[in-house]
Amino acid sequence: MRQPAVFFGHGSPMNALGGPYAAAWRDLGEAIGKPAGVLMVSAHWETDGAAVTAQAHPETIHDFGGFPDALHAMQYPAPGSPALAARVADLTGAVPTEVWGLDHGTWSVLTHAWPEADVPVVQLSLDQALDARGHYDLARRLHPLRDEGIVIAGSGDFVHNLRTWKHDGGEPYDWAATFNDRVKAALRDGDHEALIDWMDLTPDARLSVPSDDHFLPLLYVAAQQTPGEAIRFFNDVIEGGSISMTGVRIG
Repeated sequence: MRQPAVFFGHGSPMNALGGPYAAAWRDLGEAIGKPAGVLMVSAHWETDGAAVTAQAHPETIHDFGGFPDALHAMQYPAPGSPALAARVADLTGAVPTEVWGLDHGTWSVLTHAWPEADVPVVQLSLDQALDARGHYDLARRLHPLRDEGIVIAGSGDFVHNLRTWKHDGGEPYDWAATFNDRVKAALRDGDHEALIDWMDLTPDARLSVPSDDHFLPLLYVAAQQTPGEAIRFFNDVIEGGSISMTGVRIG
């Protein structure tokens, strides 16, 4: 059975402990069932050249500081899959490695989607040498995996501006809401060129995407979209004015 492609707006690492978004992530996992594996592209792993995690038992990486002890102690002991890593390497030229594991962009959401940690998870890095089109073109090579039982996933945020984040909450900035809506419209329309050229989506696009690390994982998911394929959004909220939690399921 063809598996969906999924983008998670992951927000704060604290979401791993629960909160208002966890229910939608749980519902997503239950609706998908248990796939043969998950290939995740996280905003939090950038490398010089593409790499893919290849260990049988990846480490839970706590790539953050200043959070409660309960979060730093949290483990997500999902197995890896050397076979899936080898398949990804064959499709993309990514180099298998054991120097990384599962970072919080991955486990903070998957701990809710598959709480038993019984689905193999492999991460593909963001190659810093590629531009947006290069990432999209690489992502297109992953198409066969969906028909091999693999969920292709990305984890980041459509809008991710920590400098303008309102600690006391509040309504989204106009520029953040507009950009978020334009991204959703491009996905509904299958307009991948608009996503690749995201700087032209709105006049203030750079405010929404001050650096592209949290946006690029979306291209890996959008690249899997085929004409007429169902698309659904979940957790469609902008937190603190400038962090989009919007998630996308394709297929």
